[in-house]
Amino acid sequence: MFAQIDKIITAIDNAVWGLPLICLIMATGIFLTARLGLVQIRHLGKAFKFMFKDEEDGSGEVTSFGALCTALSATIGTGNITGVATAIALGGPGALFWMVIAAFFGMATKYAEGLLAIKYRTIDKEGHYLGGPFYYIENGMGSRWKWLAKLFALFGMLAGLLGIGTITQINGITSAANNFFDADSKHIAFTLFDTSYTWTTVIMGLLITICVALVVIGGLKRISQISQVVVPFMAVAYVLCCLIMMICNVTEIPHAVVEIVKSAFGMDAVVGGALGAMIVAMQKGVARGIFSNEAGLGSAPIAAAAARTKEPVRQGLVTMTGTFIDTIVICTMTGLSIVITGTWNTGLEGVEITTAAFQKGLPFPPVVASFALMICLVFFAFTTILGWDYYGERCLEYLFNKNMKAVRAYRWLYIICVFIGPYMTVAAVWNIADIFNALMAIPNLIALLALSKVIVKETKAFTEKLNVEEKNQRILKGMNVENV
Repeated sequence: MFAQIDKIITAIDNAVWGLPLICLIMATGIFLTARLGLVQIRHLGKAFKFMFKDEEDGSGEVTSFGALCTALSATIGTGNITGVATAIALGGPGALFWMVIAAFFGMATKYAEGLLAIKYRTIDKEGHYLGGPFYYIENGMGSRWKWLAKLFALFGMLAGLLGIGTITQINGITSAANNFFDADSKHIAFTLFDTSYTWTTVIMGLLITICVALVVIGGLKRISQISQVVVPFMAVAYVLCCLIMMICNVTEIPHAVVEIVKSAFGMDAVVGGALGAMIVAMQKGVARGIFSNEAGLGSAPIAAAAARTKEPVRQGLVTMTGTFIDTIVICTMTGLSIVITGTWNTGLEGVEITTAAFQKGLPFPPVVASFALMICLVFFAFTTILGWDYYGERCLEYLFNKNMKAVRAYRWLYIICVFIGPYMTVAAVWNIADIFNALMAIPNLIALLALSKVIVKETKAFTEKLNVEEKNQRILKGMNVENV
């Protein structure tokens, strides 16, 4: 019976995450890129400037950097390590090329999401800033589309609670810890339904549950404060490990880049199989890129809406940097490390591929390399738990008209799911989470396309205003020079 249910869930997952949805997400990114005149290239410098420089008279609950870190805490997760490895193992090194292409167009999508999140956000009686796809669907497209907004909120809440935010992440943490500290499972704590669990799993599960509870009960500001410390730390630490690996294997980088490009277009496939190899590389790379940075899913604008700003375009640019950091930087680092060391073609799976790459490429003893990767995995998964709790709470608030009793109950239910996560089978849960993620994307993409004129109008107005300010500054600077 359970096997049949798993087959049904898998079939639904394959259907909703098939080529039609992937093409829709990519097409939306390409369309917005064209309408906005390559905003991800022209204004990337300003985006990073705005990330660290808050508006003096902006209004909101957290800084723009804090809102970005909250969003990154949910997007930068185990997928950046295991997901990239799986994509390359199934689609070849060329999957990394298409992952970056998906991220490039996804930056325009993320920009649009962040812009609309600020433009259509609302403030409740307690002074909380609320926004996201459900608000820009209802307030931007009109109240007659409120049913679509409710659907998004429902799918978002379930995605966080039933897998992607809780069970799969805590299971990843305890599995990583157990593989390092007790790989042979010699220290058994108890056996449940014919499955044995080690003391490492029990202890790590309790520690993470307590940490999550302490943060989650504190609400958005607590999540933002933790994210502003943990996210930059974990991202820098991981990128540093990858950079060390590349420096130690610098002579292999040109060959790896050539291999990635050739594989992306099927040039290294046997005669007649080039097109098929290219399609597989494209499908795996694009799917993983979308799943990793969540561009088009509609999750990031929920966090962006709380940013301390009054300018929608400004926050859109800051939100856009999340895709750049998540995929173009971190996923690329992971992919290059795997291709350079050649561990993708060794018969290993998932995190084992990345672990083997770290052990082979880093100038440290294998145990040190494995420990470094385990720590990164723990932090990645922990912050994903925090980020998705925030998303789930905001979805719940919209569904139940800001009923805080329901939100508090949701927090405790979320903590319970984290607690039981290490002892549950995650295969079906991952598929269920994938399904809800895909279902989230459809209402959001409809809204982005429907409100594209608003996005273009806001962008044009802000750009013209910025050009005038810069021109006035140059004139003023010239006058000061003449006076001197």
